[in-house]
Amino acid sequence: MSAKCGVWPVGVCSWSFQKGIDEIGTAMAAMDVDHIQVALLPALQPGGEAYLEAVKRQGWTITSTMLNFEHEDYTTLETIRKTGGIAPDDKWPLCKTLFERAAALTAELKVPYITLHVGFLDHTDAAYAAKFESRVRTLGDVAKSNGISLLMETGQETAEELERFIKTLNHTNIFLNFDPANLILYNTDEPIRALKRLYPYIRHLHIKDAIRTLTPGTWGSEVPWGDGEVNAFAFLNTLKELGYNGPLAVEREAGNQRVKEIALAVRRLAAF
Repeated sequence: MSAKCGVWPVGVCSWSFQKGIDEIGTAMAAMDVDHIQVALLPALQPGGEAYLEAVKRQGWTITSTMLNFEHEDYTTLETIRKTGGIAPDDKWPLCKTLFERAAALTAELKVPYITLHVGFLDHTDAAYAAKFESRVRTLGDVAKSNGISLLMETGQETAEELERFIKTLNHTNIFLNFDPANLILYNTDEPIRALKRLYPYIRHLHIKDAIRTLTPGTWGSEVPWGDGEVNAFAFLNTLKELGYNGPLAVEREAGNQRVKEIALAVRRLAAF
């Protein structure tokens, strides 16, 4: 029996391991985990066929795919604001092409969702907002044509801003991948409050924790699940109260003991 947290299957995010697919498989087997969110950019690069075949051999339950872009610069909050997702005009044609290929691969893998950091919202700039909305809608249409849904990842904006954007889009194939730690890392919102507000749109969820910065304009600090300000027990209880029935995907993007801390999160979730 694979790891569970209450009624929820516990999975992991492939990129968190910083290892090859077979090594990831070995680590997951040791954790009794067979659900995973799989990064797709490696499958779209030279040698991608081998990567994709290795993924298929594992026999995992893939809960969602994830697409990121090489031009994204997470050095500071300002650099990611400028380079994040599909916002840069000079990168949009390539982003669209990569997304089209990634969406087709997601459908080939029979996975229902593809997740993406689309970039920063800005309702104060009407021209930018219209352009950004059009691009996200285009990606939603691409997802729909492949029989899958696009999940936007949370964090760069408040729950109110994101809710407003989703309602404006009014698209049948665009939903959310909720990441509670991102709201702390970007210092934009409080996870449980945001969870309650955005719950109707959430289809997939990251298990990640963080500590808020004391210096405005700088990143917060990611920490192992249960050691930060998400308030893990209350967060999971809120999920239970809301009736969430999707997967929990452990994500760890900091530190040099990734496998150990992913396993710790899996154990803590199993003990809930």
